[in-house]
Amino acid sequence: MSSTMDHTYTVTVSWTGNNGEGTADYRSFGRDHDIVVEGKPVLAGSADPLFRGDRARHNPEDLLVASLSACHMLWYLHLCAEAGVVVTAYEDRAEGKMVFGRDGSGGHFEEVILRPRITVTAASDASVAAALHADAHAKCFIANSVNFPVRHKPEISKEGGA
Repeated sequence: MSSTMDHTYTVTVSWTGNNGEGTADYRSFGRDHDIVVEGKPVLAGSADPLFRGDRARHNPEDLLVASLSACHMLWYLHLCAEAGVVVTAYEDRAEGKMVFGRDGSGGHFEEVILRPRITVTAASDASVAAALHADAHAKCFIANSVNFPVRHKPEISKEGGA
């Protein structure tokens, strides 16, 4: 039974990498694809260049790390607003580490580290701003859906260098 809080997300992924031979062999086809969400701009996707993809297109691994970072940020900003912490800038240089078996198989993410750099107003409590990362992590839908650790190493600074 569905509750009113359930949401469904529909995405269409269309392979555009058929170079005329289909998947006749591993090197014969492109990894390009379009990621379409109705009413939004199309994302140009491919595989990571390590897997014969186009480095100019988004790959699934990048998008997973971006999803974790964006979800954390959105919860964090929400919680700061509720707590009276005024954030004036937020930037995260997130990094995901993927590992493989000795034979190159079994690739999986080992961890993702979020490194948000946040600026708050001089009147905001930096210790509260720092503590809210744990709450944001606990509430992040994406972090709650993965089977590897998502760590956060925030830097909090105050406007005016205080």
